[in-house]
Amino acid sequence: MRIAAGAALAAVLLLAACQREKTAEDQARPDRRLVIAVIPKGTTHEFWKTVHAGAVKASRELGVDIIWKGPLKEDDREAQIKVVEDFLSRGVSGIVLAPLDDTALRAPVRNAAHSGIPVVIIDSGLKSGDYTSFVATDNLKGGELAGERLAELVGESGKVMMLRYMEGSASTGNREQGFLAAIARHPGITVVSSNQYGGATTESAYQASENLLARLKAPDGSIGVDGVFCPNESSTFGMLRALQDGGLAGKVRFVGFDSSTKLVEALQNGEIDALVMQNPMLMGYLGVKTMVLHLRTEPVEKRIDTGVTLVTRANMSEPGIKELLEPDNAKWLNE
Repeated sequence: MRIAAGAALAAVLLLAACQREKTAEDQARPDRRLVIAVIPKGTTHEFWKTVHAGAVKASRELGVDIIWKGPLKEDDREAQIKVVEDFLSRGVSGIVLAPLDDTALRAPVRNAAHSGIPVVIIDSGLKSGDYTSFVATDNLKGGELAGERLAELVGESGKVMMLRYMEGSASTGNREQGFLAAIARHPGITVVSSNQYGGATTESAYQASENLLARLKAPDGSIGVDGVFCPNESSTFGMLRALQDGGLAGKVRFVGFDSSTKLVEALQNGEIDALVMQNPMLMGYLGVKTMVLHLRTEPVEKRIDTGVTLVTRANMSEPGIKELLEPDNAKWLNE
């Protein structure tokens, strides 16, 4: 048994050494064709399709290959861990990862570091220092923008609620924290609910929203809330559907996060008052570019902010903002 264990350990060490040697060779030869694995939290939301488009754009400009692979749903931690482990076994040049849990992905990222495969984290933070760079939105600021806008919309007084996204998600957790901090600066506003989670899908968010609205409904049919905040695309759309079904869309002030065709339509027709927008195209682009620069031994920043913008009906037609709301994903994903 000791001999077998020793042989297994030797095999692991040999694999790690070979992978470190491969990475060193990649760094020593800038002309070598690099292969970058890009692993999103999920593959169904429009946000991730735009991140994918940005990654493809960077790969073409920089002459590298990317492999896009992630779990279908954003609550499948085991699936994402397996994707990371599979890429480690394949010995890719580097990994660009959006961890769907800030704790569960620590061990796979640590294993990557020990194997000599660098990792750039995008979108959502990780409780670890075993990564090369963190490329993401300032999510705390995004939540604060949402809170300040909702406070303005409800006239500095009244009742508001927040539907959270999912436990373990650092990005949305920071948005939720920022929102509550902003609302706390307005003593005339009361938060009547902030502890409910919508979950990883639109359907689960819709169900949670319906339950939440039903709980707050008065005997006369009125709703005991003046404003709502949701911290990501799926929770925003789920809440939108629940408000529409309850005849409340456009009557309750509503600030959401991220965009899709349906959310942009709701912003145009007054059912949503504002959307806090990230720049997923830039996030995917800079995630890959930062990895390539690192592999080519060029310096990179430990933290790269990809920006955050408050979009309203008043500014949604401006060229730069229109591009955020309606990114040209097809240009990069369908060629």
